[in-house]
Amino acid sequence: QVQLVESGGGLVQPGGSLRLSCQASGTMLSLSAIGWYRQTPGKERDLVALFTRRGNTNYIDYGDFVKCRFTISRDNAKNAVYLQMNSLKREDTAVYYCKGSFSGNDYWGQGTQVTVSS
Repeated sequence: QVQLVESGGGLVQPGGSLRLSCQASGTMLSLSAIGWYRQTPGKERDLVALFTRRGNTNYIDYGDFVKCRFTISRDNAKNAVYLQMNSLKREDTAVYYCKGSFSGNDYWGQGTQVTVSS
């Protein structure tokens, strides 16, 4: 089983930045995918940024709305993945979830709230 713990959410003004962290239990290298999704009330979770391993190649996918504002990164030695969010907009307000995939199963963290407001 994979356990994921997010941190780094909070209140930020429009145009500001936040850095989210996701700490994974065990070795992150065993995961076929790890990254970030977000959800607002009444809507489905949307892809924000995701590392996916296909064969021997790692890919990064971003949600269409990211438009170069967000950057996903990882530190395999620390079993952590990060999301640097810049130029935040009010519409980025959501609960951000870390997701890891292992042996065909998806595992989710508890989420961290990001609120963009003046």
